[in-house]
Amino acid sequence: MAAAGDPKGWTGWGFSKWKAGWRRLWRSEEEPSKPQDDDGAPLIQRLALQASLTFPGPGDPGDLEATSGFRENLGRLQSLLGQVRARDLRLAPRRASGRAPGRPPFTYMRICETPAFSLGVFLLRAGARIPLHDHPGMHGLLRVLYGTVRIRCLDRLEPGGGPGPGALRQQAPPPGTPEGATPRPGVLRSEAEYTEASAPCVLSPSQDNLHQILAVRGPAAFLDILAPPYDPTLGRECHYYQMLERLPLGAEEAQGGATWDLPRAVWLLETPEADDFWGEEEPYPGPKVLL
Repeated sequence: MAAAGDPKGWTGWGFSKWKAGWRRLWRSEEEPSKPQDDDGAPLIQRLALQASLTFPGPGDPGDLEATSGFRENLGRLQSLLGQVRARDLRLAPRRASGRAPGRPPFTYMRICETPAFSLGVFLLRAGARIPLHDHPGMHGLLRVLYGTVRIRCLDRLEPGGGPGPGALRQQAPPPGTPEGATPRPGVLRSEAEYTEASAPCVLSPSQDNLHQILAVRGPAAFLDILAPPYDPTLGRECHYYQMLERLPLGAEEAQGGATWDLPRAVWLLETPEADDFWGEEEPYPGPKVLL
């Protein structure tokens, strides 16, 4: 029989269980959650380690996707990413504020970056827009931490081949196309609003590789993984596009009761980076990541 007060006895076990329940009951809603594994690693550390397993190097994406275990590792990465909350990174939702001169539409918090992948947080002001852009030869995962973002996902169709609306290839460019410009055929695959309750938005080198992001109904923030990171010296330079024959992001989508069917054939016109699209970096306040 266990001695009185012995933590291995019934009394000690019962007291420990009661104490744990009491702590859960009174833990403040503002207290950061601490999802950890048996080694005590913060969730963001576990996420970064899983990203390094999923994307071990900046090699050819086709080779990576054919690697044994890639899909399983990507699934684990998506699962971990779906668990991350703003409080896990010690982030508090920003308040809406008017557009002040000199203030950028977004800021970026760099968590970690390797030749194989980058991990960071984008913080968008209310109404801020990340223009339609591509991710050459890259995988990406996006997880909203707070607020609401509207994401439009597209693919550029390669000339003379590849899946997509072949009828568009035979059509003349739409009215209003700038003189001398050469739009390329593309396909709008999806458009949806994402919140912290949503699953991560995922892109690959061959699917949903272009996207456009808009913060709606207030400020928003999202955690972003890119594998490998942009690198113009290695051919991974970001290109910006304008979508033709379509209402601009954020405009009313219904006209006279009509609705848009997806996927939908579109024209894509490459454009310079917009003058009003710029950002700054700010310190990341969350747990440190070591790789």
